[in-house]
Amino acid sequence: MTILEAIQNRHSIRRYKDTPLPEDVVSALQLKINEVNAEGNLNIQLVTNEPKGFNSILNYGTFSGVRNYFVVAGKKADDLDERVGYYGEQLVLLAQQLGLNTCWAGLTYQKVAGTYRLNDGEKIVCYIAVGYGAENGRNLKRKSVQELSNASDSTPKWFIQGVEAAQVAPTAVNQQKFFFEYLERKENDKAVVRATKKFSLMGYTLLDLGIAKLHFEIGAGKENFEWEM
Repeated sequence: MTILEAIQNRHSIRRYKDTPLPEDVVSALQLKINEVNAEGNLNIQLVTNEPKGFNSILNYGTFSGVRNYFVVAGKKADDLDERVGYYGEQLVLLAQQLGLNTCWAGLTYQKVAGTYRLNDGEKIVCYIAVGYGAENGRNLKRKSVQELSNASDSTPKWFIQGVEAAQVAPTAVNQQKFFFEYLERKENDKAVVRATKKFSLMGYTLLDLGIAKLHFEIGAGKENFEWEM
């Protein structure tokens, strides 16, 4: 499965089979965790064969069978949530390529003592359930490319492909509160893209923006543009 196929095939799965993760799969996930932790200055940890993290009144009727999950943490900072989204989604897409299913969880989990370790100044942002799904997931209604960007007849194909990849990015309650703008080219002939979040009473918009930016990069090709600084 290619990374683009993983983007299209991924669904948020909340019901899981009682099937352990094979050792080679755990090793592949751990290698990627080490990579994104170093690049994103994060402290993501994989917890396996542990049923209590998603076994609370908070997720009654929402999650079932979760025994494996990522604890996603990092040092407190203004951009922490966006980094969590960008790098956490890399784990989600790798899991999809490995034949697993996932679901981001902002509230419906409980912290289980002894399953993770935090360094000074760090906090847990969210959990991500991972395992073999007991359901197929749903194709959710998505906003159009025009609603999510300033795409027009004059914008290049790669920009539209980037927005289409962001279109299917997971967001809190499917809110899709992000927007991509194709800007004028710089002197070095490199296109510039601006990504912004919109207001939401639900919150999680920075985390969602990080996820959407990763999807956009994969769909558009990082070689075709630069992010506006």
